[in-house]
Amino acid sequence: MRPASIIGAPTDIGAGTRGASMGPEALCVAGLVEAVARYGCDVKDCGNVAGPANPGLPAVDGFRHLREVVQWNRALNAAVYAELVDGRLPIMIGGDHCLAIGSISAVARHCREQGKTLRILWLDAHADFNTAALTPTGNIHGMPVSTLCGYGPRELVEIGGCVPAIRPDQIRQIGIRSVDEGEKRFLREVGIEVFDMRYIDEVGMRRTLELALAGMDESTHLHVSFDVDFLDPEIAPGVGTTVRGGPTYREAQLCMEMVADTGRLGSLDIVELNPALDHRNMTAELAVDLVESLFGKSTLLRMYQP
Repeated sequence: MRPASIIGAPTDIGAGTRGASMGPEALCVAGLVEAVARYGCDVKDCGNVAGPANPGLPAVDGFRHLREVVQWNRALNAAVYAELVDGRLPIMIGGDHCLAIGSISAVARHCREQGKTLRILWLDAHADFNTAALTPTGNIHGMPVSTLCGYGPRELVEIGGCVPAIRPDQIRQIGIRSVDEGEKRFLREVGIEVFDMRYIDEVGMRRTLELALAGMDESTHLHVSFDVDFLDPEIAPGVGTTVRGGPTYREAQLCMEMVADTGRLGSLDIVELNPALDHRNMTAELAVDLVESLFGKSTLLRMYQP
């Protein structure tokens, strides 16, 4: 059985809407631990990392709650790195997407030390490539990708011990459909590979994933950062930043199934679930359903590749 570790990060410190701090509990209520165990994992529940409360303050110099965001991400970085060193697959459940700074910087450090090639799938409605100069809100959950690529305050970009924590060519963004004007230009300048919803509409989810996963081999560590607002809000209303026109249930399932087929999944984020905005925990239950597919649930024992 593959060892996996669930690490909770119950905070909405980087978000503009309160409530994502309740996400880890909602995912557990929806059966996340049992679901991962059901598909061949020896699951350890590490409990929650601790950090400061959300002070609800306005942005200062382009950042809201920078000091608190740094504290949460440092704690999470240490927790994720410890599980990787122990040979386990960390599953970070948030919490808002600023937490990916801590989790992915830990994964990147581990990959450097082990000589692994890192590939990141960023499943999200948003590119999260803002900076203090570009952001319209100061919310740091809109900045984790740029921060990981080295464009951010020293306290955050140095968390993983190497600046930048990742290179732009290590990340593939899928499902993007809401990007701020300055962010669009910056994405193009830096060279982030983005498969937006128009691209998915034109070529389909299968071709999109084939391209996003191309070039991986046995030395690849695949990290999936799954923001629940990746999904269309018709099926996943429990997020604070809904954007219409996202992947359908079947498109999302195909995405997860194709990731599972690679056998390369090494770490996972599940973020931005907001139970305060959900209907009878349906978004949490859907997220757990998709995670099951990510760990190998399938309708049939497939005899061929189409």
